[in-house]
Amino acid sequence: MTAALLADPVIDLVLRGALAALFAAAALHKLRDVAAFRDVVRAYRLLPDAAVGAAPAIAVGELGVAAALLAPPTRTTGVLGALALLAVYTIAIAVNLGRGRRTIDCGCGPLGARQPISERLLARNASLMVAAAFAMRTPAARGLVWIDWVTIAGGVGALSCAWSAAHSLAGAAAIRARGAEVAR
Repeated sequence: MTAALLADPVIDLVLRGALAALFAAAALHKLRDVAAFRDVVRAYRLLPDAAVGAAPAIAVGELGVAAALLAPPTRTTGVLGALALLAVYTIAIAVNLGRGRRTIDCGCGPLGARQPISERLLARNASLMVAAAFAMRTPAARGLVWIDWVTIAGGVGALSCAWSAAHSLAGAAAIRARGAEVAR
């Protein structure tokens, strides 16, 4: 494989670690309140009511993706799983935005902290898919030294904090925009 196609292993591990943290956190939010998550899935009106009961399987899938992203032998499976889940979520949001149903909780964060779906979520998911696609690149074979591990931990931490802040800001902006629409 040419060097141009190889990813630095630090960048690879930061991306996969951050994606794994994202999917693990999302799964845990869903599993903490399964009933609320079923209500979120039901609100999208894409599955028959009989299938909504299986909504916790989505969270289990997210946990599987998180684990697969962290294990070198299953990294490709993890990335493909992440891409598949993100594509499904993006399609579900796009379908409902197309139907004019903008007040649905996205279900992508703590279930008590509602974040209505919006075009911002489509852009966010697209950026996550780009990051996941980049993680498909084969990491270059080089040994990691202590500073690499510090960089990886810092990178995953920084991306996780940035994600959390962006998610909170997007949720607040969506709620504020909805309030302005109602006030008119």
